[in-house]
Amino acid sequence: MSMKKFINGPDSITDEELEGFGLAFGDIVEVHGHTIVSKALADADRVAVVTYGGSGHEPAQKGYVGKGMLDVQVDGDVFAAPNGAAVFEAMQQADKGHGVLLLTLNYAGDQLAGKQAMKLAQKAGMQVRQVVTGEEIRYDPEGEDNRRGLAGAVPLYHIAAAAAAEGKSLDEVADLAQRYADSMASITVKSTDATHPQNGMSFGDLGETDQMEIGAGQHGEGGGVRVPMASSAETVALVAPKLVEALGLSQGDKAFVMINGCGATTLMEMLILYKDTVAYLESLGVQVVANMVGEILTVQEAGGFQMNIAKWDDEFLRLWNAPAHTPVFFKE
Repeated sequence: MSMKKFINGPDSITDEELEGFGLAFGDIVEVHGHTIVSKALADADRVAVVTYGGSGHEPAQKGYVGKGMLDVQVDGDVFAAPNGAAVFEAMQQADKGHGVLLLTLNYAGDQLAGKQAMKLAQKAGMQVRQVVTGEEIRYDPEGEDNRRGLAGAVPLYHIAAAAAAEGKSLDEVADLAQRYADSMASITVKSTDATHPQNGMSFGDLGETDQMEIGAGQHGEGGGVRVPMASSAETVALVAPKLVEALGLSQGDKAFVMINGCGATTLMEMLILYKDTVAYLESLGVQVVANMVGEILTVQEAGGFQMNIAKWDDEFLRLWNAPAHTPVFFKE
């Protein structure tokens, strides 16, 4: 049976999506091929923030291009990083004379493109820094510690951009971004698998079982542990303590909590998961001071969620409250 998707052809998905994105959000961004540029960049006089990644994870990452977040993002093909030359050109376009911060998710293709782009930028004499996010923690003590980059990169975009808007130097912005990257942890819980939008291939057989998988890669990579499907409260009790332990959270600490839907999980479920996570943290004396709940970084119609918790301080909270306006993220 053919895929039941409203597309015109598998080979033109990303190009057509980007054309539609530019038409839908033309007041916020400009789309040039696979490069998305914030219109706020034109008048910027500060450090610029750039990232990149494969399409198929909407709204990430292009949905976070705009005032107070990303200045430029480069979209690759479905689940594939763009090449390093394209990322370098985006960095050149973003540079306003104060340097460029390149943010990279910890995946092999993204890392390769980032290394190539950084070499080209340094050869060109640009002032550049790179921060790699890999906040995933190992759920299975016997499993591999893959440290994959998940949805936790999204709040970091705003934290870094807000610091840049305050006039901080490139080193100051990069050091702050690295400190944030080191202050967060994530785990993915999957209930069903995604399919590839170009060929309909399933990323696994989880949907044919009565189980969920904790710690699996969002693209179907290994590393997860399958357990019987559980309620929200039971699942939070399995996942949240691991994140608390990894971060060293204790009574009196402040925390940011994200429940990111993987693509097929309803907002109803995400809100229940968030409520149960807040209750667990409050039982430890940890104060939840900010959050994101919704589809932030998806993998098509995969069922499940990512739980991200970050240990916050007053500086993170102040920067978080700075204004932002992107296609899917708003802060007054």
